[in-house]
Amino acid sequence: MFEKSALLGSALLLGSSLASATIVTVYDDFDGGLVNFNNTVASAGGVANHDNWDGLPSGASIVRPDYTVTQNDGSVMFPSVYTLYNSSPSRTTSGQMVSIDPYGSGPGINAKASGVTLTFNSPVNAIGFEVGDWTTCCQPSNLYISFDNGAPITVGESDVTGDGYLTNGGAGVFVAAFDDSGSFSTVEFWGDGFGEVLNFGGTVHYALLDEGSLPPPSQVPEPASLLLLGAGLLGLRFARKRQA
Repeated sequence: MFEKSALLGSALLLGSSLASATIVTVYDDFDGGLVNFNNTVASAGGVANHDNWDGLPSGASIVRPDYTVTQNDGSVMFPSVYTLYNSSPSRTTSGQMVSIDPYGSGPGINAKASGVTLTFNSPVNAIGFEVGDWTTCCQPSNLYISFDNGAPITVGESDVTGDGYLTNGGAGVFVAAFDDSGSFSTVEFWGDGFGEVLNFGGTVHYALLDEGSLPPPSQVPEPASLLLLGAGLLGLRFARKRQA
């Protein structure tokens, strides 16, 4: 697992045929993660959208004004607000969540069927949201985001039970990914900590940034710019996959 100081926010320039293409990831508590997301979007000249999940009915899909959510295995979703495990003082998610407990034939992309897909009416290339009940058991456990079925981007890694207890010391994290190499119509999110509970949602944050608009890693806005050390190995691993 990469160090928690690096987990709190990372930005890395990945090898690509587009020299300006940058992938940025965020892993933080709910409040710090949202600030990080908003600052990153603003620094790229974008406008962040924030869709709070409130009053959602159960069903095979969640239809929002700008996107539709489906579970990858076709399961019916039962949205509800989640109280973070182990949080003190007690903290709930900002809105309703849906359960995406990990399962599959193996780690990484093999667990994708247990996740969700967001299909946007208009393309995006930045996405952020809350994750509940992660790292309570069943390590190793990773979180992934993929744009348009592309290479998985790791937005969280856990090797020890409780090492992801960030929001009020409880099992709640904010994750986000940005990819200014283009624009995308679908975003997938899933985890591969088989046996653990995993919840997705709260408030979904998204934006469309111009291609090449993200700053180099050393210029990502505060608080992200203070939290980049130690992320290089993770970035290089996925850069090699992207170039393959």
